[in-house]
Parts: sequence; C-alpha cells; structure tokens
Amino acid sequence: MPEDNIQNKPKKKKQLRETIEAIAIAIVLAIVIRAFVIQAFKIPSGSMEDTLLVGDHIIVSKFSYGIQVPIPAIIRIFGVPVPFFETKLYNTWGNVSRGDIIVFRFPAERDKDYIKRVIGLPGDTVELRQRVIYVNGEKWDDRYGVYKDGLSGVGFEKTVNFGPYVVPKGNVFAMGDNRDRSFDSRYWGPVPIYDIKGKAFIIYWSWDGQKSWARFSRITKLIH
Repeated sequence: MPEDNIQNKPKKKKQLRETIEAIAIAIVLAIVIRAFVIQAFKIPSGSMEDTLLVGDHIIVSKFSYGIQVPIPAIIRIFGVPVPFFETKLYNTWGNVSRGDIIVFRFPAERDKDYIKRVIGLPGDTVELRQRVIYVNGEKWDDRYGVYKDGLSGVGFEKTVNFGPYVVPKGNVFAMGDNRDRSFDSRYWGPVPIYDIKGKAFIIYWSWDGQKSWARFSRITKLIH
C-alpha cells in the first residue's frame, strides 16, 4: 500500500497541473474573446427605450468596424487603480453608419461604457428643431426615436432644440432613442471613433425586474 501511494503522487501532481493549465487557458481565451471578438452587456437605464429595455442583455460585435488594438491603461478593481490595458479601434473595415447602435467608452469617465445610436458622422451638421432631427439640413428618418416625457425648462432645452452642430473629424454624434431621457452627445459632445467598442447586434436574454419575469419574446431579437 505505501508503494501504491508513492506511485500515485506523480499522477495526482500531473492531473493537478493539467487542471490548472486548462483553467489558465480558459481564462486567457475568455479575456481575449471579450477584448477583441464579442462582449456581453446589460442595459441598466431607459435611455434607449423602446429599442432596448432595462434588463436586456445584449451581445456586441467587436469586429464590426475593424481591429481592437490593446494599449496600456489604468483600470479600477474595487476602486483600486491597477495597470492593465484597454483597446483602441482601428477602423480598418466596416464603416460606422447613421443609425448604428454602438457601445463606447464614455469620454468623461473612461471606465464607463455607454450605448447610443449614431446620428451624425464626421463632418455632418446635426440639428434638433422642436424635437425633429435634421442632418445636413434634411429631416432624418427618425423611426426609432421616442419622446415620452415631454420635459422642458432649465436643463432640458436640448431635448427640444439643439445645434446646428458640426461633428468633428474622427468622431460621431450619438443620441439615445428615448430622446427626453438620454444623456448623450447633446450634453457632453461627440464620440471618438477609436473609443467605439463595437456594434450591438442581438439580445440574448431579457429580464423584467419589476415583474420578476423573463421577457421571452425579446430573447434572440436582432438589434436595429
């Protein structure tokens, strides 16, 4: 029996090593896929209603517009700054188009991700007149925009009238579909294209937090 125990030790060490290696490889692959291929997000607010609802879980394609290249960065883990990396989009293919729903780093707080719809491209003139969007002087086909709240007054003037505003080179102008309840480019400016993380394309899960029930009709719904 003691000899059997001695013989089993190398085998157990090999199994442990193989298990650790498999876990390490799985973690590395998950990080690579999340950083460069696809990433899952959960919708936390109503700024994109009725296209996206609070509780929708979506998949974002990071290959839609080009290559995500890693660059050194500082991230926060439990509030502690840690050296790591973030990605920068090199727009090598798949031009960003008006109407695309994109996820990007919020310019004012780079550790936060925002999701909005592209309204204006580089060089476009964007204007909002009495809640009607005009791009380069022409009325934009705003089939997804809603104005639910009818907010007005101090702090909400830009939900009714905005611009004209010329989108700088290398940037896009983005707005939430729930126009009265979206903190977007009307307030904090354009989105640098290199900060785009990807294009939203499908809802893979949806949960109604108020009713505590899954929205099965929204699962596998393509995002437009």
